[in-house]
Amino acid sequence: MRAHMLSAACVSAFRVLTRVCVASQRVKAPPLVFTAHNFSLFSPCASVLVKGLMSRRHHGRKMSQSLAQRMVWVDLEMTGLDIEKDRIIEMACIVTDSDLNIIAEGPNLIINQPDELLDGMSDWCKEHHGKSGLTQAVRDSHITLQQAEYEFLSFVRQHTPPGQCPLAGNSVHADKKFLDKFMPQFMRHLHYRIIDVSTIKELSRRWYPEEYSLAPQKKASHRSVCITLVFYSCIIECHVSHSKGSFDVLHKYLKRRKKQFCLILE
Repeated sequence: MRAHMLSAACVSAFRVLTRVCVASQRVKAPPLVFTAHNFSLFSPCASVLVKGLMSRRHHGRKMSQSLAQRMVWVDLEMTGLDIEKDRIIEMACIVTDSDLNIIAEGPNLIINQPDELLDGMSDWCKEHHGKSGLTQAVRDSHITLQQAEYEFLSFVRQHTPPGQCPLAGNSVHADKKFLDKFMPQFMRHLHYRIIDVSTIKELSRRWYPEEYSLAPQKKASHRSVCITLVFYSCIIECHVSHSKGSFDVLHKYLKRRKKQFCLILE
């Protein structure tokens, strides 16, 4: 009975405040600011309700900001680098947070392309893709480019807000050209900026060559691209934080990131 009375009081409070708000608009009065205190004048139940709504709105804002910090890592294999005649034959995608913790691993798809295109690849591509078995896998695949785009677009929509998360990868500017042309819907979901591991790698090589020589050899893995970024970022961050580059500082920093590095060092 008491609960019913409190609920009725809440409804009444909302109705009264709505009427006051409408009346204030008619007479051009300053807009009402709804706070927990306003509602507490009418009902303790309404006050608790508004505090809960405000808390949820604050939590939702923080969650939205966190989602916007995510990065979409993509790695492509193509029949070559000529955007006019070459095509995408394999694509993998990973979503991480701003600290490079993997949020979700997307599909790794091999895309069918005609034999004429595969036969016309450069000698390097024929040897490289032939040894890895990718060329034959492309011939055997039944996945079209359109199907692949749909799969990857569905994946990033599940884990990132539209227009806020950048494309990331190693020399990803080259991948971006192919994605812009052949997967435009996928690219429209992402932010226009990119995060290219090659940039940080080249800066580290020029600025801190000694520490750069410690870089682990990357395995042939799509996942290892974003993890390698941690190493070069650590080099720069250590030097920014300390006037003298110290191997001990770098080793200690990398040790704290061991969980991530084990993916490429194991």
